[in-house]
Amino acid sequence: MTVPHQPADNYIVSNANTGEMNGKRPFEERVFARFDALDSALRVTDSRLENVESRLETVDSRLEAVDSRLRNVDSQLGSMDSRLQKLELRAYDTKPIWEQALKEIVDTRRELSKRLDRYAAMVMETRADLQDVEDRLDKLERKLSQ
Repeated sequence: MTVPHQPADNYIVSNANTGEMNGKRPFEERVFARFDALDSALRVTDSRLENVESRLETVDSRLEAVDSRLRNVDSQLGSMDSRLQKLELRAYDTKPIWEQALKEIVDTRRELSKRLDRYAAMVMETRADLQDVEDRLDKLERKLSQ
C-alpha cells in the first residue's frame, strides 16, 4: 500500500515553532500554568479535607462522650433493675394482704349500696305516707270550712 504524496502546506503538523501558533503563549507556559492551576486546586481541596477531618474528629470526640454517658446510664439501669427485682419480691410478699383488703373494700361497698337502697325505699314510702296524710288533712279542712 502506498501513501499518496501531498504538498507540504497541507500537512496537519507543521514545522513552525510552538510559540508562534495562533499568537498565544508558548506551549510550555500554558502547560506550567495548567500545573499551577491544578496545584492550587489541590491545595484548596487539601484545605477543605483538613477542615472535614477536623470536624470529624470533633464529632468522634462528641460520640465518645455520648457513648460514655450511655455506658453510665446503662450501669445505673442495671442497678435499678436489681432494686426493682427486690421490690417485686416484696410486692409478692404483700400481695395476699392487698387482695384481702380489696375484697373487704368491695364487700363494704356492696353492703353500703344495699343499705342505701333500703333507706331510699324507706324515704319513698315515708313520702307516700306523708302525701296521704296531707290529702286526708286537706279533705278534713275542707269539710270543716263548709
